[in-house]
Amino acid sequence: MNIVVFIKQTFDTEAKIVLDASGKIDANGVNLIINPYDEYAIEEGIRLKEKHGGEVTVVSMGGSRAQEAVRTALAMGADKGVLVSDPGLENTDEFGRAQILAKVVADIPHDVILAGRIAIDDGASQIAVRLAEALSIPSVSSVIKLEVAGTQATATREIDGGTELIEVSFPAVFTAQKGLNDPRYPSVAGIMKAKKKPLKSLTLADLGFGAGDLKMVINQYSLPTPRKAGRKIDGEPAQAASELAKLLREEAKVL
Repeated sequence: MNIVVFIKQTFDTEAKIVLDASGKIDANGVNLIINPYDEYAIEEGIRLKEKHGGEVTVVSMGGSRAQEAVRTALAMGADKGVLVSDPGLENTDEFGRAQILAKVVADIPHDVILAGRIAIDDGASQIAVRLAEALSIPSVSSVIKLEVAGTQATATREIDGGTELIEVSFPAVFTAQKGLNDPRYPSVAGIMKAKKKPLKSLTLADLGFGAGDLKMVINQYSLPTPRKAGRKIDGEPAQAASELAKLLREEAKVL
């Protein structure tokens, strides 16, 4: 079985986000981690390999620091890594990234493609389903149980108020939800082996993309306006209620 796992390197959930003078996120001194939902995808890919045989290839996009995330996945038990690293990636949106990823995956034998349900930094939850569309293969999102038999899979996915059972044929894309498994920690032996496992680096030019092929660029980020502190209204209940109604009508303009 050929398994491809897409991972993203994100800011630590405890990191304080700061914008630089140009309006971009300043990553200096910020701890970067594998997107937590992608850890479930890595673990599921390794478990499928251990049960059914085959190979796990981890694919990521980002700067040179993203190698750390790929090496961690290799230390967990993945077999090979591919990193798309190019300055042109910095401002691409989900559509562009899915198109880039589709080009990478098209050259890798794949039965199962796994990714996290959502990235904790942008919360977009789009790339995996866009990838499936680009490859013209089925996708199942928010999977909490995955069973494989031959060339078919039965996936249990979370839906509002319950679960849903879906059967698909390979190749197919699955996004991992919390509860799918318990991701393992890289062992010392795994970390040592990861240093010798192949990690291929690609640029956008290697994949046939030019500077004008990306459909959208992000020019600037901005932080939301800080919420104002609450106001306490003193006085007798009737007087306070009257004052509150006046403030809601004249200042907040919600009445």
